[in-house]
Amino acid sequence: MIVVGTLVVAFALFITAHVAITFGLAFRPPRWRALAAFLVAPLAPYWAWREHMRVRAGIWAAALILYVVATIVSRF
Repeated sequence: MIVVGTLVVAFALFITAHVAITFGLAFRPPRWRALAAFLVAPLAPYWAWREHMRVRAGIWAAALILYVVATIVSRF
């Protein structure tokens, strides 16, 4: 039950951080990066880091790592 809860929370946090990065990029030129980052997920934390949205990029990466670890743990 704990693993399932962790999976749900980690995925929700990942999606929320991804959308927050996308909106942050949408308000900074060049604006086309927001669409590209939304469609190609690994671009989001890269551009967020370069645009000094380091907390969002860190949350994105931490949520992804937590999700992957919880997925691996759930297999056992």
